[in-house]
Amino acid sequence: MKASKEFWDKSARRYAKSPVRDEATYQKKLAITQGYFRPHWSVLEFGCGTGSTALVHAPHVKDILATDISGKMLDIATQKARDAGVENVRFQQGTLESLALEAESFNAVLGLNILHLLEDAEAAISRAYGLLKPGGIFVSSTALVGELMLLWRLLIPAMQRVGLAPFVNRFTRQALVLMLINAGFSIEYEWQPDKASVFLVARK
Repeated sequence: MKASKEFWDKSARRYAKSPVRDEATYQKKLAITQGYFRPHWSVLEFGCGTGSTALVHAPHVKDILATDISGKMLDIATQKARDAGVENVRFQQGTLESLALEAESFNAVLGLNILHLLEDAEAAISRAYGLLKPGGIFVSSTALVGELMLLWRLLIPAMQRVGLAPFVNRFTRQALVLMLINAGFSIEYEWQPDKASVFLVARK
């Protein structure tokens, strides 16, 4: 299995060209998130990929710090922001653990399609909690690999061995919700567009 940075650097161009799998679901998630935003808010998105979601959210908040482990992903994101004339989104390479971020400095933290790709999702959730101001929100959209069909759960390790898939964490919805609650969050909104994914808004 390839290291995460190497895998996503190599996948960046292909990822950037991939269409949104379910546009209606994506638009609903954007609308729900923007319903919470306020114009004065500072937002952190970790695992931002090529920056598409951060750029869509940019007009609704004061500023966004969008981070990713992959420099290749961020190169594409930076060019997208430049082409769109977006000036309130800043991109920075690193992880929640490696970046020097000030405690309680964000009104919202976004972890979209990323928690299931982390070896220690519990630590990431705890870090997100610490970075939020009191009353801030953590928005996550997560694949529930533990609830996929058995065939997919058997295929993933084989794909990882040949470098076709990154590390994948196999938690269920119940396990994810418990991680959030144990970190101190209260669940404010929960939506499962399908059995194997969940969209959550949690309040500090």
